[in-house]
Amino acid sequence: MSVVSDGIKPLTFVFEDDGLVPNNPMPFLVYKRAIDVDNDHPEKTAEDLFGANRWGAMWRNGVYDYLHYHATVHEVLGVARGNAVVRFGGDNGTELALAAGDVAILPAGTGHQCLSSSADFSVVGAYPPGPPVEITRATPDNHARALKTIPHVKLPKTDPVKGVDGPLVKLWKRG
Repeated sequence: MSVVSDGIKPLTFVFEDDGLVPNNPMPFLVYKRAIDVDNDHPEKTAEDLFGANRWGAMWRNGVYDYLHYHATVHEVLGVARGNAVVRFGGDNGTELALAAGDVAILPAGTGHQCLSSSADFSVVGAYPPGPPVEITRATPDNHARALKTIPHVKLPKTDPVKGVDGPLVKLWKRG
């Protein structure tokens, strides 16, 4: 497990509900250059970091090129290789350039969609303990259902990058 800098602080964004993508009043977090990927096994480095902080059900892939969100779980995306432009927050959200070493943490309901990526783009995804992930498309019926499930998604006990005392634990509170 290698973190580049113990002093890094995440960028924070709050996306409004747009009528199709519920998003979440808790902030979406992005750590830039949080994982040391300058090695022969950057995916394993991300997996080791997330696992040490009790985020599991991991996978390796990219980010889907269609707008979707997860209404029953929070998600972390660690970029192991390459780069991409991903729009977070739905069609009216924010386009972010992500590169190897970056980590995005999405509270349940946060829309996301890959707009472009390098050929070697590789992401490790993980989830805090809880129900299995469900991929939800942005439709009026799904939005109505998500508004009922999102408030009941348990808050993680750890930040997937910084652990029990990490910024996520301090920033994610229910009002």
